[in-house]
Amino acid sequence: MPIAELLFDATDATPMSLDESTIVPWDRAIECLAAASKAWLATVRPSGHPHVMPVMPVWADDAALFTTRPSSTKGRNLARNPHCVLTVSGGELDLVIEGAATRMRDSGVLRQASAAFAARYGWELTMRDGVVFDDGLPGSPEYGFYRISPVRAFGYGVDGLTATRWRFDRARAEGGAAR
Repeated sequence: MPIAELLFDATDATPMSLDESTIVPWDRAIECLAAASKAWLATVRPSGHPHVMPVMPVWADDAALFTTRPSSTKGRNLARNPHCVLTVSGGELDLVIEGAATRMRDSGVLRQASAAFAARYGWELTMRDGVVFDDGLPGSPEYGFYRISPVRAFGYGVDGLTATRWRFDRARAEGGAAR
């Protein structure tokens, strides 16, 4: 579990709440992500400039997951540099997750991710020889499932006055091998 704390303290010149009772538990952030039908993923282009596109997130295997074609700009960016930011706007919480995305390759995890996408979005994907395809599209394009290992996350209340920061074990977040 991450460490949850106020984002700001009394030394910050900000109108944000300093009341520790407003710290949001990580479970609420998970609920926000699990309920989202769309999130925004920021990746890093080779030039160092950001690239932001929508993705459909799911919460499965105790992590934020998304899928994209490996040949897409997102997929190529992540192959070069796994650092990314996933943002979600929820009814009670706006969520920002900073971390690294790892393409999942383990057949069992791919089946679990595929089942999560089918349950959440009705999107049926097919796995052949450890690779995921969308046989419902012309040419049956390949898709990759990516797991975000968070380093830190931020939750902002809809009141505009509350903010929580979650800090994760950096070794776990950056050292996680592709599963």
